[in-house]
Order: sequence, then C-alpha cells, then structure tokens
Amino acid sequence: MKLQIKNGRLIDPANNIDKQTDLFIADGRVVAVGQAPAGFEAAGTLDATNCIVCPGLVDLSARLREPGYEYKATLESEMAAAAAGGVTSLACPPDTDPPLDEPGLVEMLKHRARLPEFAHVYPVGALTLNLAGERITEMAELAEAGCIAFGQANTSIRDTQVLLRAMQYAATFDFAVWLSAQDPYLARGGVAHDGEVAARLGLAGIPVAAETIALATILHLARETGVRLHIRHISSAAGLEMIEAARAAGINATCDVAVHHLHLCEHDIGYFDPHARFDPPLRAQRDRDALRQGLASGAISAVCSDHTPVDDDAKQLPFDEAEPGATGLELLLPLTLKWATEMKLPLAKALARITSDPARILGIPAGQLSVGSPADVCIFDPKATQKLTRESLKSQGKNTPFLGIELQGRVRYTLIDGYLAYDGSWA
Repeated sequence: MKLQIKNGRLIDPANNIDKQTDLFIADGRVVAVGQAPAGFEAAGTLDATNCIVCPGLVDLSARLREPGYEYKATLESEMAAAAAGGVTSLACPPDTDPPLDEPGLVEMLKHRARLPEFAHVYPVGALTLNLAGERITEMAELAEAGCIAFGQANTSIRDTQVLLRAMQYAATFDFAVWLSAQDPYLARGGVAHDGEVAARLGLAGIPVAAETIALATILHLARETGVRLHIRHISSAAGLEMIEAARAAGINATCDVAVHHLHLCEHDIGYFDPHARFDPPLRAQRDRDALRQGLASGAISAVCSDHTPVDDDAKQLPFDEAEPGATGLELLLPLTLKWATEMKLPLAKALARITSDPARILGIPAGQLSVGSPADVCIFDPKATQKLTRESLKSQGKNTPFLGIELQGRVRYTLIDGYLAYDGSWA
C-alpha cells in the first residue's frame, strides 16, 4: 500500500532531519522524504498536523511474559501496549519460563510475533543453561534461531570462570554480551537502596558497591576477551563513572538506563509503595541526577522501558515481598519527553536515545527513516496530555508508580512495515 504522511514535523535523528515535510511509503518501506517519487499515487494519507513524525521507538528491554508467565501478560496484550507506545522494535530478555536457552524456544517466540500489527521482536538468548550460571549455551545455534545478543537478564553468574569462558566464546563469534551489574552476595536479601530511606523504613539495603564490584569484574573480563559488552540498567553515579573510564581505556562497552531511574529516587518509595520496587533499586537523588546528565551527554547510550508486567497478586504485598518491576512500554515516550523538557534538551536529541541509538546497539536496520528503510513510524502529539490510569494502559500489567500522573506526549499513529498497527487519533 502506498501511503503519504503529510503536514507533520519530521524528526529523524539518524539523518539529522528536523523539518516540516512529508513522508512517502510503499510496500512497507520509506520511498521518499519531502517530494513524492515519480508516479507515486497515495492510496491513503495520514494527517500529522501539529504532530511529530519520527522513527518507531526501539526498546532494549521489554518482557513479553511468554513463554511461561501468561498469567502476568500475553504476547497479544504486550504487543498492543508496544503499538500504543509507538514502539516498533524491542529486545526481550531471556528470563522466560523456560528461559530462552534452546533454539526451539526462540523460533517459537519469533513465529508467534510475526503478525503485522506486532513490533519486531529481537530475543536476547540465555548466556548459560537455565540462567543457572554453570554451563554456557550453544550461542551459535541460538543466534541462527534469531538471538541478537546473550545475557542473564537480572541474574548474575557467580562463577567468574564460567563468565570468562562465555565472554571468550561470544568474542570468537562477535556476539554481544548483555549483563546486569549486581553482586549477588552484596545484594542478597536487599530490596531497596542502602540509604537513609531504607534505614528509616527498616528495609534491607542493596549498596552501590553491589553494582560497582560486579562492574569491576565484568569490565576486567571484557578487556581480557575483547567481547562486545552492554551493561543493562545502570543505576548509580559510581557505576557510570566506571563505564566511562572503561570506554576511555578502549573497552568496547555500552550501557542503558531504565526510564523510571531518570525520574525517581529512593524517596519515591514513600511509605512502602510496592510499585516503586525495582531491580536494580531506586537509588539516591544524586545517582538519579547523574543518570539524567549521563544520558544527556551520551555517556549512557540509550534509555529503555525495562517493561516488566506483574500481576496484581504479586504487587499487592508488603514492599519486601512484592515482585519488582513496572510496566513501561506505553510510558517510554512520554517519560523520555519529560526528561528532555526538564533538561532543556532538543527534541531530536531525546528521540535519538529511543530510536537510532538503541538500534545501533542492537545492530538492526531500525530507528531511522532513510529511503529504503522499513517504514516503522511513530506519529505523536507532543502537546497532548493524558492522565495515566489503569484503564488507559493496554498492557496487562497495571503496575507503575506513575499512575495518576498527567503525562505529556501522546501517540496518534504507529506504523510497522507500513502497516497501521495503532490508530489513536480518535482518543
């Protein structure tokens, strides 16, 4: 189908485009920007007046809860949430049940996600069998099945020899390794940042040292092996400084931050609000401010939703018993816009952190609107506001500390390979 998107402000950070212009799509791909190609006759048009037209968002961490956790969410519900949030490509962590440690599981997930209205799914394969940290997986076979990287989700590998061997194997085939930095012994039993709030509330703390000590090991082994390394969900100023120093020393490392860590800190736990329990935990205000600045400067490579739908039964518990995580696919855009506004950053720079920059980490042809690229497009009204309620969320997971807050920036249309996956123009 030939489609014209007209009257919008097109922002494509990958190509340094920020201007009022039209976009032309045919056969699921971008065929022209500005002027229609010769002989082009649009079968349909989308009016983007007063809206931003940008590449579809790319999310580095979104749990789809299949296979194994369908009572928390289904592929259909979370893909609907992705489309409503303007997300057209996403990476899913391997901590499903069973974990993504066999090619058949990866192929099944990829097959289930082939509907035209579904975002492109890029599985992260398990680095070790059953995420147990004891034996490395057949990464080459998993890569053939569709895995774009290998990691442990939020699980640590205690045996550093296993971690070394896994990195050596990955480096041999140029596979990327994605790891969370948290020492399992220092974090054992902890549920909140080891600071004044945890002390006042009597909660077991997780010190910043849990992140920095794990990072020291990971970065040293990355230097030894030359592996392509990505650090997931950095949470502290000290950890960010270590990654910056490692890059300056020549280590091939990128990192991301979860979008809630840009806005919340330990004080947002309030009086034991289970919606504010995360892994890694919300840290001190100075850590939050350092993450905000690090994302602005580029020290942090991208921002992700860390989408983790949780059922009500697992959230409506005392803080230290509640399951960590929050729904985030539908909040990635408005919370990123909120951060950019508060930091007084250009809109193009903010959009790069959720389009072209994460696409570069994934190594996929997304996050751009170049001629010939897939027509994955997000059209949103930057001034439209919406009060976030349980009813407004399409995700099956209603768990987020941002419920009741007025957020600015509302998706009007989402196109995936030129297919209209979401039409919110009526809302």
